[in-house]
Amino acid sequence: MKKIIPVLVTAAMLLTTAACSSGPAEPASGGAAGGAAGEPVKLRIAWWGGQARHDYTLKVIELYQQKNPNVKIEAEYATFDDYWKKLAPQAAANQLPDIVQMDISYLSQYAGRGQLADLTPYTKDGTMDVSSISPNALSGGEVGGKLMAMNLGVNALMTMYDPELMKQAGITPPPKNWTWDDFTAIGEKAKAGGKMIGGFAFRHDVFFPYYLRTLDQKMFSEDGSQIGYADDKPFIDYFTMYQKWYDASYLLPLDKEAQKKGTAEEDEVLLGKALWTNGWSNQYLAVANLSKNPLELHPLPGPNGNKGLFLKPSMYFAVTNSSKQKAEAAKFISFFVNDVEANKLIKGDRGVPVSSKVKEALKPLLTPNEAKIFDYIAWAENNSSPMDPPSPVGAVEIEKLLRDTSEQILYKKLTVEAAAAKFRKEANAILAKNKK
Repeated sequence: MKKIIPVLVTAAMLLTTAACSSGPAEPASGGAAGGAAGEPVKLRIAWWGGQARHDYTLKVIELYQQKNPNVKIEAEYATFDDYWKKLAPQAAANQLPDIVQMDISYLSQYAGRGQLADLTPYTKDGTMDVSSISPNALSGGEVGGKLMAMNLGVNALMTMYDPELMKQAGITPPPKNWTWDDFTAIGEKAKAGGKMIGGFAFRHDVFFPYYLRTLDQKMFSEDGSQIGYADDKPFIDYFTMYQKWYDASYLLPLDKEAQKKGTAEEDEVLLGKALWTNGWSNQYLAVANLSKNPLELHPLPGPNGNKGLFLKPSMYFAVTNSSKQKAEAAKFISFFVNDVEANKLIKGDRGVPVSSKVKEALKPLLTPNEAKIFDYIAWAENNSSPMDPPSPVGAVEIEKLLRDTSEQILYKKLTVEAAAAKFRKEANAILAKNKK
């Protein structure tokens, strides 16, 4: 499944209702760089996402500049795939923005190459206020014992479905402890009623590791030097199941999937062609707010879904090592995660807020769709297992390898068994190369 995340010059999914009220006190202005009161400071910040995220992030920036009139912030934004294509040459030229939005798949890569600054000093001197953020939430941004990125919110994997479409297809919504067999059986009924299952194709770099976790296995070994699952049976079982769905036309054909940009507006659930879509909880709102029918959040199938499910940092903000205004950049990130007024604009788009004070302040203000996300995360907190460590360097190459391999399976260029062996061999070679 694509990241339901969106459009160059736009920015992403979720909550955009704006209200205003005073937030908590900010950390003392300045710090090391740009610290003299009133001294002009210029920052660049980059993120990925869709129009909703773009709009409210610019409003948050405007709010920050109103409170800090000496600071001017330039914004850069793109769709998820285009974002990383743009960031890579900037990193190579040592011209990264001061603040970059970071994904867990890339965190080890950028941190391991020395391109991100350790934020620990700023948490210790008060520039970055972490007093209402739990150690677990903070640890999601640690690499090698250093805080390389600030967790902006918590997500969990989910299935989002349209109860009305299910009813029209004669299908009863499944219980929370449903299984992959239930998923397949619903797919058969959906197809008979002219519907698909899946508003987007599965993004295998997300859902295959989930499947492995339900089997008490991991995508990567503990030291990141090789594939983590002991033999190829999980790969074979997962992709045999997926190929069955694809061949039965339960899912969108690859050629049509390739034409999508990943925006909420393209979701087949909204178009009335699919019963549900699968993704991260923070992606729910952009689709739900566009739907004519109320949508519901639901856990992914099991068995052992509680072992597969985990609370994930939805994304991060990191300060780059090339920045000449690190302290001022850290101060903006602190504002972003702690200021109540700002978070009335953000309201969970980048995941349920990590600040307990912000979370409590937002609860009375949530729309029904926003409240569903907060409630689902609260449920997931009690029905999940600890997340895996950040992906090792080389994981992005392996994600592409997995995507390419899955297409070879679905186009019948490789048997599942041959694909499993090929994937293991090439993935291990990538990990070994990056361990040198």
